[in-house]
Amino acid sequence: MNFLLVAIGGASGSVLRYLASLLFLGMGWPWGTVLVNVLGSFVMGMLAGSGLSPQARLFWMTGVLGGFTTFSAFSLETAVLWQRAHWEGVAYVALTLILGLAAFGLGMRFSPGA
Repeated sequence: MNFLLVAIGGASGSVLRYLASLLFLGMGWPWGTVLVNVLGSFVMGMLAGSGLSPQARLFWMTGVLGGFTTFSAFSLETAVLWQRAHWEGVAYVALTLILGLAAFGLGMRFSPGA
């Protein structure tokens, strides 16, 4: 049942992300991505402190927001690490950005069309 909650939520979030991108199509800058990242982080923050049941957390936070934007999960994890120890939050942000961009660059370099 948990997998179904995540799957349905994830599909819903992905469709919402696509609709948001259509709103800003042709604007020359990724405003749709900015919108989903900021909105997803805001909603994740609201839900994180709301006392949702485990099933509701799986549907909304892992499923819907996971499909809508993974940046919301990144925001939540950064905040949790920041509260535990400031340096952990900073390290997580730096490591994620540096390794993520490096991995993207390597992927581009080794892609079949390169």
